[in-house]
Amino acid sequence: MRASGGVILIATAALGALALGFGGWMVFGRRMTPQERERLRRLKVNAAGRICDAVVVEIRDGVVYYTYTVHGVDYTASQDVRTLRQLLPADLVTLASHAAVKYLPENPANSILLCEAWSGLYTLPPAQ
Repeated sequence: MRASGGVILIATAALGALALGFGGWMVFGRRMTPQERERLRRLKVNAAGRICDAVVVEIRDGVVYYTYTVHGVDYTASQDVRTLRQLLPADLVTLASHAAVKYLPENPANSILLCEAWSGLYTLPPAQ
């Protein structure tokens, strides 16, 4: 009888620990800010992405609008680069209209022009 009481106690303690772990995950593990989610997306595209040519169409309010073609399909996309401002030139007018884009082969619509570790944006040479 004593052995079964010990087993019940151990099982109860294990279930309690599991419940605490699950509760901690629900409270702390699932809270990811949109900025952190976007940063992780950019890093994933940088790590696994392929590169192709892009055309910068417009830069407005910290958002870069661009187009690119993958396997004959044209894509139009935008990227908010306000959190990456330190990686951009002071004068955005110096950005060239041509750029390189990284995209995920399994989802070519998921693309970036810029991330913490890579930039596909080119700058124009100084005017003479």
